[in-house]
Amino acid sequence: MKSDNLYVAATNQHVGKTTSTLGLVSVLRQEGVNVGYCKPVGQRYLTVENLRVDKDTLLFGDLLGFKILPDMHSPVILGAGATTAFLDNPALFDFEHRIDVAAKYLEEKHDLVIYEGTGHPGVGSVVNLSNATVAKRLNAAVIMIVEGGIGNTIDRLNVSISIFRENNVPIKGVIINKVRPEKLEKVRHYVGLKLREMKLPLLGVVPYDETMAFPILKTICSTINGSVVLNNDYIERQVEDVLSGTLLHSDRLTNVKNALMVVGIDRMQRALSKVKRICEKVGRKESPLAGVVATGEGDLDKDALEYLRVHHIPLIRTHLDTFGSVMKISRIEVKINLNTPWKVSRAIELIRGNVDLDQLMQRFVR
Repeated sequence: MKSDNLYVAATNQHVGKTTSTLGLVSVLRQEGVNVGYCKPVGQRYLTVENLRVDKDTLLFGDLLGFKILPDMHSPVILGAGATTAFLDNPALFDFEHRIDVAAKYLEEKHDLVIYEGTGHPGVGSVVNLSNATVAKRLNAAVIMIVEGGIGNTIDRLNVSISIFRENNVPIKGVIINKVRPEKLEKVRHYVGLKLREMKLPLLGVVPYDETMAFPILKTICSTINGSVVLNNDYIERQVEDVLSGTLLHSDRLTNVKNALMVVGIDRMQRALSKVKRICEKVGRKESPLAGVVATGEGDLDKDALEYLRVHHIPLIRTHLDTFGSVMKISRIEVKINLNTPWKVSRAIELIRGNVDLDQLMQRFVR
């Protein structure tokens, strides 16, 4: 196999592995590199034509415009029950062979294949497919993604790369992601010092962009086990802030946009009337609300429904109470997906603007 391929791994979940992979694949492709993509080991999947495909693969298939071949682009899926079944009888599974077949197919068709890892470096170890084991099998160099900071960043990085070095997998470089803009240079300086000591190239320091953490109403609805009872056509709006219907202040409503209001059904009309009055007072014609979550039991007020209809605001009903709804919403881990095209564009911008791609491209760009 080629030694040109890349394997994107991360120190832990939710640090931006998929987002970084998306940016890398897109930018290299824009530079004329024939790039392929594969998620060799997946956990979260959808069924496509009676075959299971990792959710991230669907995103890349749409971006790169390739026909998804599940066995090639998503060869191993560790769904519910897979690990215990494997431990009961490992001989029934051909995971390594499936990965080998997929790699051979993709590498014959592309100058470079970027493989996306799963979770933290140890994920998959239960079936002998840790990220390090898979990267070694693919003969791929690793780009490690770690979340921004200094002490904790270095500690996590040190633990994470040890499993790759134990397996003699080369580390191509490190991308420090989600760094607070005001700390960019400090993180670049101090983590850079330590990386030089560890003989690891620093490929880039990517600033935290809060828009990448904005959920969409559809995700929120699913999280709180809600149902959309009005304006379902607008359920893919992004949410930039969450407001309590009982704590509405004029200064907040004057500046906020795309907010989600969470309020008890018995207080919804009062809250919407207040929103309307404040907006009229400051001369604001558009509503600051992207959606409303009405909690608890009760009937819908006609005036409230009219306001929501006029402004095309989705109404989500949930049996949870207001506190429970807000807590669940606050814990949402936002994943980039096909329903968030603005995040795809922003991910590409962040990688192009903050990662040194020369080392990755010099072998391919003529």
